[in-house]
This record gives sequence, C-alpha cells and structure tokens, in this order.
Amino acid sequence: MVIGISAGVGKSTFARSLGKILNIPVNHLDTLYWKPGWVAASLEEFSKAQQEIINQPQWIIEGNYNNTFDIRAERADTIIYLELPLHVCLYRVVKRWLINLGRTRPDMGRGCKEKLDWDFIKFIYSTYYPRKRKMNERFQSFQAKGSKIKIIKLNGQKQIHSYLEVIKKHK
Repeated sequence: MVIGISAGVGKSTFARSLGKILNIPVNHLDTLYWKPGWVAASLEEFSKAQQEIINQPQWIIEGNYNNTFDIRAERADTIIYLELPLHVCLYRVVKRWLINLGRTRPDMGRGCKEKLDWDFIKFIYSTYYPRKRKMNERFQSFQAKGSKIKIIKLNGQKQIHSYLEVIKKHK
C-alpha cells in the first residue's frame, strides 16, 4: 500500500516508480473511485474493485481513502507512508493543476479532467495535521496488535528517492 499525508505528496509518482522497479502492477484508487465527470462510485462498487485487486498474488495500490483502508491493510505486507511538509503538498497540487489543465491524468478516473477549487485547497489544509495524528495512531495500533505489516515512513524527498534507489539495487 502506498499512502500519504495529503494530495500532492507524490503517492502516484512513487507507486509508478516502485511498480516499474519491482515489475508489480500499480492500481490507483482515484481510477476506481471517480467515474467520468467526477461522479463518485458507490462504497460497494469501490470496495468490490479493491477486493478484486487484493486477491491477486502481487499488487501495489496507491491512495488514501480511509473508508476502505482496512480492505487493503488486511492483505498488504507493506505500507509505505509518504510525508512532506504542507506547503510542498499545496505547491505540488497547484503545479499539477497548471501542468494538466484540460487533461485527465493517467492516475485519475476516465473523463475527470484536472480541476482545482477552493474546497479542495481547504480540504488539504484542514486535514493535513489531523491526518498526520491519525496515521501515527493507526501505525501504533498495528504494532500494538502484533501486526506483521511492515510500515515504512518516508519523510522528505531525499528519503523517498533513496528508498527507490535501494530497492533498485537490491532487486
């Protein structure tokens, strides 16, 4: 599982790089959740799509979506958590919007052209610190329960880059 503190942290880019190095298929939750025109999938449909993926022998799933976190966590052997400063995430979201204006990113649902609005910026800003606390609590809970899931926290672009380099060398 590849998760992160916020939109703009680099989950999709990291997952694509990791998938390429390990030759494991990468699945983006946004492509499962968003239907053309930014219509959300039902929770049942979204959950079923993830269930099908986790039944495969190998997979990388990228994205947060807390309402279905446990589906992925029950079969994951590793959770990679990316955390960059809030200002970096916000900058990247704006940059991504400018670069992809009028287009649909490959990690987004078909027919969902890049958009940015005040509600999304506010969402990023208002959920950043609560999500940081929640993730730390969640990881402590895994450890307290004796979970065998390996948790890798990468704080900063240097750590993210170094991790991928190490994986490349030990492949």
